[in-house]
Amino acid sequence: NMLDFVFAVDDSVTWHMMNLLKNRNHYSFLKFFGPKQITSMQSYGAGIYYNTLVPCNGRMIKYGVISTDTLIDDLFHWKTLYVAGRLQKPVKILTQNENSKLQAALVSNLKSAVTAAFLMLPESFSEEDLYMQIAGLSYSGDFRMIIGEDRSKVQNIVKPNIPHFQKLYSTILQDCPQVVYKHHLGRLEASIDKSPEGQFAQLMALPKTLQQKITSLVNPPGKNRDVEEILLQVAHDPDCGFVVHQG
Repeated sequence: NMLDFVFAVDDSVTWHMMNLLKNRNHYSFLKFFGPKQITSMQSYGAGIYYNTLVPCNGRMIKYGVISTDTLIDDLFHWKTLYVAGRLQKPVKILTQNENSKLQAALVSNLKSAVTAAFLMLPESFSEEDLYMQIAGLSYSGDFRMIIGEDRSKVQNIVKPNIPHFQKLYSTILQDCPQVVYKHHLGRLEASIDKSPEGQFAQLMALPKTLQQKITSLVNPPGKNRDVEEILLQVAHDPDCGFVVHQG
């Protein structure tokens, strides 16, 4: 399997300039346009620039470069959910500088993933169900999954990695009043508040971009209702979880 790296860098132009000097052969024809043009390309789509099929220590790797500010924005607001979705699953963080805003954004992303999963799950569910729902979030809108890329991909991510998911989410779940951790059994039991009040509180805690997507799905054109009013309507909808999934 190809090893996948993501580098969050504070100054993309300088980073690409230094990397072009060291590893020019990693780049496509874009190397001829220089670091500023590569950084400009990086800002499109999910805000990440990839070098792929790079031989390293006897195996193939690929690596993406994203600006720290773009990463933080995606973690907090799920602007594209591309890198935020990857970081909802167990990854190995190789090194991290003391950026308190980035640290807060990483935690916020995990909390948002749990909140979205709670809205889409039934009132009670297993720990594996929760991790399956979380791991599936970033694939919900992925066209590759719709046209037939391995549908068991989510299961293949979760089942061998339950201990890693537990480590990633244990602090958040232990602080969550709706979840009871049965330490002696090594599993959690959850009972989610599916009342309109409970669902409204969860909807209001979702990342901004997802709230906007839900709003645009439910709010007919020409109506200028605010987000809070629409989310209150969704909270009373028996299909609330499906609306969140569509968003």
